[in-house]
Amino acid sequence: MSTASTDATPVATTALPRLSVGRGLVYLSIAGAAWGTAGAAASLVFSAGDMGPVTLSFWRCAGGFLLLLAARLVRPRGGVRRTPARGPLGRRAGRVLAIGLALTVFQTAYFAAVEATGLAVGTVVTLGAGPVLIALGARLTMGERLGLGGLCAVGGALAGLGVLFVGGGESAVRPWGVVFALASAAGYAVMTLLTRWWGRDGEADASSTTVWSFAVVSLCLLPFAAAEGLWPHTADAARVLGCLLYIAAVPTALAYALYFAGAAVVRSATVSVIMLLEPVSAAAIAVTLLGEELNAATVAGTLLMLAAVTGLAAAEARAAARARRAGQGSIR
Repeated sequence: MSTASTDATPVATTALPRLSVGRGLVYLSIAGAAWGTAGAAASLVFSAGDMGPVTLSFWRCAGGFLLLLAARLVRPRGGVRRTPARGPLGRRAGRVLAIGLALTVFQTAYFAAVEATGLAVGTVVTLGAGPVLIALGARLTMGERLGLGGLCAVGGALAGLGVLFVGGGESAVRPWGVVFALASAAGYAVMTLLTRWWGRDGEADASSTTVWSFAVVSLCLLPFAAAEGLWPHTADAARVLGCLLYIAAVPTALAYALYFAGAAVVRSATVSVIMLLEPVSAAAIAVTLLGEELNAATVAGTLLMLAAVTGLAAAEARAAARARRAGQGSIR
């Protein structure tokens, strides 16, 4: 997962008009709901055989890479005008490598969290802590001020994490699962901050970055997946294969393509709010289809974290609106 600055100039331009904000919001909503199904499919894979989280991440990213690459190769080229990505080739390769490594941590640690502590808690901790880490990182690296609302949001998110960790009990929240989820959130934050930083100069090509970042992840995970076992031992191979194909196609190739397209035209604060559809849909699937139980502590922690992230996004949106009005006044 990653966001791009709204004022970044697209690198690969076409004859078609730029994606509208309204359509970008729709794309992000679909991506968030699709991401929420990845953990459920992963749980089905884990229950059907002995496939580990590293191997699952490898097949997810390798399959997503092949599907996205195939889509680029068969994409109609008539009437489309392209401009090459700007910046030295070595710099572009370094950016893809950095984002790919962050994506490796994000994806692999997330599946490890789902395996260790369950779908609902693993997803909520990852998606709740991620935006908070992004806000803190943006303050330290780019000088973006949190403000009072941001500080309150950080405090609320930490309180939510504390409730989940301390009050959930061993049967609901396992410490190692929370650690994996926080590592996943850190990878997500690094990926987002790097994309936002590089997107400000207009050199980032979201489409190419997405495809080749998945190639980097696949290469990084291949030796570890081979050591873990590339092929699961299972009596229900058709179920595992179907889940793997679904994970590669829907919450990976489709969702990431929609996410990067939408994030290019929608404010990052708004993106953070919309992507809360992922933990919401994941928690609903966990309870209704997988039989997981959400006790009072898990529900309270979830609500605290969602409220904190929503408050943080609202504060950023108000600050952006004030800056925009001030800019319009200066033009007059």
